[in-house]
Amino acid sequence: MLKRTFDIIVALVALVVLTPIIFIVAYKVAKTLGSPILFRQQRPGLNGKLFKMVKFRTMKDAVDKSGNPLPDSERMTPFGDKLRSSSLDELPELLNVLKGEMSLVGPRPLLMEYLPLYSKEQSKRHDARPGVTGWAQINGRNAISWSEKFKLDVWYVENRTFWLDIKILILTVKKVFIKEGISSEDHVTIEPFRGNDSD
Repeated sequence: MLKRTFDIIVALVALVVLTPIIFIVAYKVAKTLGSPILFRQQRPGLNGKLFKMVKFRTMKDAVDKSGNPLPDSERMTPFGDKLRSSSLDELPELLNVLKGEMSLVGPRPLLMEYLPLYSKEQSKRHDARPGVTGWAQINGRNAISWSEKFKLDVWYVENRTFWLDIKILILTVKKVFIKEGISSEDHVTIEPFRGNDSD
């Protein structure tokens, strides 16, 4: 109850205080990338329940001759890269927090296609609401391996406390300013998870 109350209060205050920045980013996205301004994608949340996560768009809708999206490296723009490195693209997720689909702190919501690839241990990451930031984000983010990331997620789920959340939020602010761990070494975003055999 304390965590949920904290989430609601902080998300509301953040949305009010950051409204000018949100409008500026929305305008820049519309001018640079066009419509839609927001990126919505179905993700698994608490207990695997599906919800639509919302973010600002950072990539072009470029496709190949067959209509398939081009690789991230070809769709990412300099503007989108700056948006991601500043974490401003995550601001709309505060709406997911208010709706109770996400928390300020928790394992990051990943892609639907990863669900059948998890081990039983890794699936524990869904025993908590997904977060805007999390233990894995302040301990390497996209610069660490999938196995390390899942271990950090599960550790958080099994050891979470209100004060740990406060610590994570403070360290997240620091990480945002030094722009650390935004991407993996070989990918614009992060290498796709292909199962434990490939990690």
